[in-house]
Amino acid sequence: MIEREGFAPFAGHRTWYRVVGPLDGGQPPLLILHGGPGATHDYVDRFRLLAGPDRAVIHYDQLGCGNSSHLPAQDPSFWTVDLFLAELDHLLDHLGIAGRYDLLGQSWGGMLGAEHAIRQPAGLRALVIADSPASMITWVAEANRLRAELPASVQQALTAHEAAGTTDHPDYLAAVDVFYERHLCRVKPQPEEVVRSFTKLAANPQVYHAMNGPSEFHVIGSLKNWDITAQLNRIIVPTLVLSGRFDEATPIVIRPFIEHIKGARWVEFPQSSHMPHVEETESCMAVVDEFLRAAG
Repeated sequence: MIEREGFAPFAGHRTWYRVVGPLDGGQPPLLILHGGPGATHDYVDRFRLLAGPDRAVIHYDQLGCGNSSHLPAQDPSFWTVDLFLAELDHLLDHLGIAGRYDLLGQSWGGMLGAEHAIRQPAGLRALVIADSPASMITWVAEANRLRAELPASVQQALTAHEAAGTTDHPDYLAAVDVFYERHLCRVKPQPEEVVRSFTKLAANPQVYHAMNGPSEFHVIGSLKNWDITAQLNRIIVPTLVLSGRFDEATPIVIRPFIEHIKGARWVEFPQSSHMPHVEETESCMAVVDEFLRAAG
């Protein structure tokens, strides 16, 4: 299988990317948008299984993340949705695929993918939104509903450290891990590529803290009021929505995509939480492959 890596210059910085498979195959190239914001491509690496003689799969690390340029001195206001949309557009142009491509965004990546799709880019053929919200207000409400189901001692640790502003304390991080084991990734031990992403995020949390906050349910960053529900009817390409039964992206969280995107299809994976691609890999890849091929 053809595989190559490179860097796309962007705004004086560099965006790392990797292409697996031929860009000129019979199927449009599939570009993967990772989550976070501020994570890396590592934890969504398994989507490379969708590559083949007729389809390229492209991963990249968004600016400030992973193998791309790190900008530790930036003011938090630097990190915006528009910045990452511009980076995405630039990468499509750099790779020469802006005229024909598919997108798959996971978590924050699905938010970014939806933002891209509502602009109705001419080359976008199909969209997969995996485990993502259309509204961060709804996301936080549901995350806190799930948080209320945690053991009392875990809830107390979370509340105490959030009130004290000590969300970097080991006890807070340990309490967050209890939530993550239920609703982020239920595979034990966690797959190596997931651990790798978390390790890189912990070492370089600037983007996550600026746009999200210290945890999935304590959202105090610039995305706290983000909501594109009213614009979803502008998405006109075939759309597949994925989630897991135990996902922090609950049915209430993903419902706007189903209700407002014409013809959108929803698949829920019964043994998964926030990462069906690693929790039920074979089923997830089959569903996505079938959808992309049917999209024409």
